[in-house]
Amino acid sequence: MIQTFNISKGYRSGRGTKQVLRDVSICVPPGGTLAVVGKSGSGKTTLLNCIGGLETPDTGSVNCLGVDLHTLSGRELSHFQRQKMGFIFQWGNLLSYLTVFENIAFPLVLNHLEREKRVVELLEKVGLAEMISAMPHELSGGETQRIAFARAIAHRPKMLLADEPTANLDSQTGEMLVKSMFNMCREEDCAIILTTHDQSLMSLSDNTITLLDGKIIHEKDEEHRKKN
Repeated sequence: MIQTFNISKGYRSGRGTKQVLRDVSICVPPGGTLAVVGKSGSGKTTLLNCIGGLETPDTGSVNCLGVDLHTLSGRELSHFQRQKMGFIFQWGNLLSYLTVFENIAFPLVLNHLEREKRVVELLEKVGLAEMISAMPHELSGGETQRIAFARAIAHRPKMLLADEPTANLDSQTGEMLVKSMFNMCREEDCAIILTTHDQSLMSLSDNTITLLDGKIIHEKDEEHRKKN
């Protein structure tokens, strides 16, 4: 279970404090999917960063898998992130000097897990088995994001945080990527929180919230909609 309780976050500047999140509460069950939709500057990335422990909210709390992130030391948080979380960013952020195999294997090395079988399995699932020895500069945008996804779930995390993973892809490729992410993560009981500008991706997730100026202005519960 991933939960935030009334988290708020602001950033100070010479002109005062800009409030980016305002009393945001969410709940994502194990294996569930949540799409966070909103325009640039609405607070999507900040929310994801707070959930992932990359930033600390000014007020409220974040509870991931029964752990209050605020109670962890820096070393404990790093260990928790390395074992329980996976991250995907807009540009993929693959390590340019490593092959596709080495990029996907990186979190497995950090967690002292078996590499070869898992990497081959993931490459087959994302349809890129033939790219195992390729370098990042040889990949298309869609291929880069598929490899980034494979790397993010290689160590079998329980939660995946994806910040605008389809922003640099055409709509068809982006939808295919998200469907693949959701299907594979459900198979592995991994919850996903995805931020996006793309309203069309709302129908693919179990639940959707829309942020405006740091506040939730709309929430769609897919299960409730199906039942009614």
